Amino acid sequence: MDLQTYLSLDATDLAELIQSKEVKPSELLELSFQQLEKVNPKLNAVIHDRKEKALAEANHVSIENPPFAGVPTLLKNISQSLKGEPLTSGSKLLKASIADHDSHLVGKLREAGFLFIGHTNSPEFGLKNITEPEVYGQTRNPWNPDYSPGGSSGGSAAAIASGVVPLAGASDGGGSIRIPASFSGLFGLKPTRGRTPVGPGAGRQWQGASIDFVVSRSVRDSAAMLDLLQVVQPEAAFQTPLFPGSYKAEMEHGFDRPLKIAYKIDSPVGTPISRDAKKAVERTVKWLEQQGHHVEEKDNNVDGIQLMKNYFLMNSGEIATVVRQLEAGLGRGITAEDVEIETWLLNVAGKSVSAAEFSESLASWDTAAAQMEELHQSYDFYITPATAYTAPKVGELTHSEAQQEQLREQILMADKKDQQAIIYDMFLPSLTYTPYTQLANLTGQPAMSVPVHLSDEGMPLGVQVMASKGKENKLLQLAYQLEQSDLWVGMKGNPYFT
Repeated sequence: MDLQTYLSLDATDLAELIQSKEVKPSELLELSFQQLEKVNPKLNAVIHDRKEKALAEANHVSIENPPFAGVPTLLKNISQSLKGEPLTSGSKLLKASIADHDSHLVGKLREAGFLFIGHTNSPEFGLKNITEPEVYGQTRNPWNPDYSPGGSSGGSAAAIASGVVPLAGASDGGGSIRIPASFSGLFGLKPTRGRTPVGPGAGRQWQGASIDFVVSRSVRDSAAMLDLLQVVQPEAAFQTPLFPGSYKAEMEHGFDRPLKIAYKIDSPVGTPISRDAKKAVERTVKWLEQQGHHVEEKDNNVDGIQLMKNYFLMNSGEIATVVRQLEAGLGRGITAEDVEIETWLLNVAGKSVSAAEFSESLASWDTAAAQMEELHQSYDFYITPATAYTAPKVGELTHSEAQQEQLREQILMADKKDQQAIIYDMFLPSLTYTPYTQLANLTGQPAMSVPVHLSDEGMPLGVQVMASKGKENKLLQLAYQLEQSDLWVGMKGNPYFT
């Protein structure tokens, strides 16, 4: 197999070639590392590789049973721990951290036969929608290296969109699968809360807002991963009933009736949106109508601004806990110089949040979930842009030293109400790019970004589709139909695939 052929195939294709003994796992690994060595100096997608170990493992792969035996993949440098390998969460404080166990999700991927070639870049503690951690540097978008691939799964997205691997580990606590999928021309599915493994040692992630999964180039790869990864995990805080069939098989079935679909283009937090975002949704709506579905504009009645305030309050509490745990482990206090500005401000603000306020904040998630379920009583899907703009330029959303110093001073002088306002304002430039994705994290619904638009400048932008809890099968059916349509952008126009 030559490199161009490798780039053209998804994980399902590669697995079938290995099963039929037309290619060896070691050959695929060599091609994967060949592409990594070609693109990573420019893109900085992968911050740690394990070439020698992976090649040694490839020589002992059993191709008899595991469905993805010998297929190379990457893991995200947050929560997806691989025993004996670094796992730093993009933080300089954890730069020397080595995982002492496989995460449950990694264990499932290992059982499926995947070969892990390394870990991808991510922002510190997954807090940003770009991937520019101080400790590892900026990750760049394969479509145009002047732009970001998004975050927090930006390293994974850049690795896939440059052909290093066909799919990679990702996580999504506020859009971190769907945002880089939108910015990078990929398919990004966030499953229902409780659908995929967490832990060990963690029954919930960000109070259930965050899930671990993958991002991929093809719909069928994500469907196959959901078949492999769906689980009822007794020790986890959240479970959802197992889907009784096969996601991969069902996605190829047509809908048994015309669908009723709601859509909304306006930003839920009142921020501006681009012509590209409007056009992406409008073209998708037109296509759906041509397929015989009923589509109408409809507000979901969720207070988007208040929901985001409650989201940031949760972030504050969670990061204050992380810092407290780090201090206990290090045996010293954490200072503003130890962590990035977002981590520090959330930590300071989180120390002022009362238990009652935190509880009230979580209750608002349930209110939003009830509002969305009421909408889904009448509508199969709810459609928005995945992002309000195509990708930001590298460095555009990173605070300058002067801005950081000003923010540090402001947060220390403010009362707890003003601290939360400072947090909101700090994230507002980023939120302006990505105001749509957080809703599904807080309600627990499945949602996906589908690559259906290319700007005049040649940059991709996705459309988000949300469904009722447990209805990933319906999302995958729609995604598969879109993938066969002229709307699907995929890698068309991507310089690594032309």
